[in-house]
Amino acid sequence: MQVYDCVIIGGGISGLLTAWFLRETGMHIALLESGRIGRESSWAGGGILSPLYPWRYDEAVTALASYSQKHYHKFAKNLYEKSRIDPEYVRNGLLILDTDEYQQADSWAKNHQAHLEKIDFDMLHFYEPELTEQKHAEALWMPEIGQLRNPRLLKSLHESLRLIENITLLEQHPVVEIKQTQQHITGVATAQEFFATERVVVTAGAWSGLLLKSLGIQIHVMPVRGQMILFTAQPGLVSRLVLANGHYIIPRRDGCLLVGSTVEENGFEKYITESAAQDLKYFALSLIPRLADYTVLKQWVGLRPGSPSGIPYIGSHPEINGLYFNTGHFRNGVVTGLASAQLLADIIQNRSPILDSSPYAIDAERGDPSCYHNS
Repeated sequence: MQVYDCVIIGGGISGLLTAWFLRETGMHIALLESGRIGRESSWAGGGILSPLYPWRYDEAVTALASYSQKHYHKFAKNLYEKSRIDPEYVRNGLLILDTDEYQQADSWAKNHQAHLEKIDFDMLHFYEPELTEQKHAEALWMPEIGQLRNPRLLKSLHESLRLIENITLLEQHPVVEIKQTQQHITGVATAQEFFATERVVVTAGAWSGLLLKSLGIQIHVMPVRGQMILFTAQPGLVSRLVLANGHYIIPRRDGCLLVGSTVEENGFEKYITESAAQDLKYFALSLIPRLADYTVLKQWVGLRPGSPSGIPYIGSHPEINGLYFNTGHFRNGVVTGLASAQLLADIIQNRSPILDSSPYAIDAERGDPSCYHNS
């Protein structure tokens, strides 16, 4: 029987970052992943370091995103130095082609000291010459927004954690049961073995609700399917993040263009569809006609952990001693990830938290539980 100071259940961005921020405590930590580390929705996402249409979100989400945005550049550099795997942090700015909500967006930006401006046709096409000229006379421009390349971020984080002596990373370890005695956590049983511990952190993404159901705990985290496609293109065809009608185009350093994404509530059905591929391709071509000269390299799917109003669950259980959460980030797992993990580490270690933790408590008000997405 293995004995650990803390067991983290789930090897996506939330689990890996939680392990990262607990690494200096001296705790002996085990991270258990049912499949491969970093290969679920964290890997499938786009890595835009901003919520889409950030003014639409609750202040609780904005607070997490703002903290993370201030620290990601240094964090990515640190990961690269440790792992020699570049997460490809790029601050290339976000063009939002939907301008109907400008007044709301402008008010939000002023309240949060965010750089947002409305630009005209000439400036828009100076930034992105390949955009369809007939459709967009103006846009909203957020020059400080950046991105990370999700698969590389996860690989870099995985490798950096693998080098730390007091952290054990285990793949293909599906959790069968979280054990408790008299409202105290006692361990975690997997299909292979039992891990004795007094602290468990649930970072299982869309599967968190199912995992906690055996303890009689209900959290409103549900799977929301998202599909994406990837074009092979030449570097510089698109240089900035482009958002329109809920979809986006993300240019990578090597010229690949990621186009996403769908928002589908189909339970745990994880498969790609031809209709999604066609819709995303049509969207991309309607913005960048020259993409007709290039091919779609691949299509993939992920199950996001949807939560009411997109507000994640971060903190401890009020009645079960030693049970913690960091889940339900919906589309914002990367941009809110640094802050969420740091906040939870503060809670676990009884330190003064970086943010007010009350909006993320398990019993905090989140709005209509049937509404799992916000944009």
